[in-house]
Amino acid sequence: MNASSAAVAALSGMGFGLSLIVAIGAQNAFVLRQGIRREHVLAVVSVCALSDVALIGMGIGGVGALVQSAPTVMTVLRYAGAAFLIGYAVLAAKRALSGGALTGESHGASMALGATVATCLAVTWLNPHAYLDTVVLLGSYASTFATPDRWFLAAGAMLGSMVWFFALGFGARYLAPLFARKSAWRVLDSVIAVIMLTLAGGLLFL
Repeated sequence: MNASSAAVAALSGMGFGLSLIVAIGAQNAFVLRQGIRREHVLAVVSVCALSDVALIGMGIGGVGALVQSAPTVMTVLRYAGAAFLIGYAVLAAKRALSGGALTGESHGASMALGATVATCLAVTWLNPHAYLDTVVLLGSYASTFATPDRWFLAAGAMLGSMVWFFALGFGARYLAPLFARKSAWRVLDSVIAVIMLTLAGGLLFL
């Protein structure tokens, strides 16, 4: 191992990791909404980032191969994740129908910190795509690198994840003027509902 190969591995991990998490999904939609509301943002982005760090570590550590060899575990996660996403989609759809605007720092009823963290954990850990992406795919990609470099790749992926979630969560507040309009909230919640239902359908009909 040398400094050059370690740097290449770290940059590769960051690029590969970002390509997996930047796509719009249940987790990013939740972070975006909380960021716009400016509600428990630090807790939300910290949970997402630390969860990704744990999942990436599991993937690099070889848990990806174990998950692939345990289809029953993935089946349970798939249906539990689909049920959660459908429930969240229904709530988003109800918000879209009721309307509202961003007044002060919130839209609709505020969620307690505990409920927010629980929802964030569910969006992350009940989503089989999180395991497929960070554990299986990233773990498989890391296996093409020499053993010492794999952990530099992991470090790059972890750093990329932390930068992304903190930028998304705290950067979302700059969209606040746009979401002072009822129509903007209706569109956002409608999009979130569609995303959640689409992901749930994908899980149910894999």
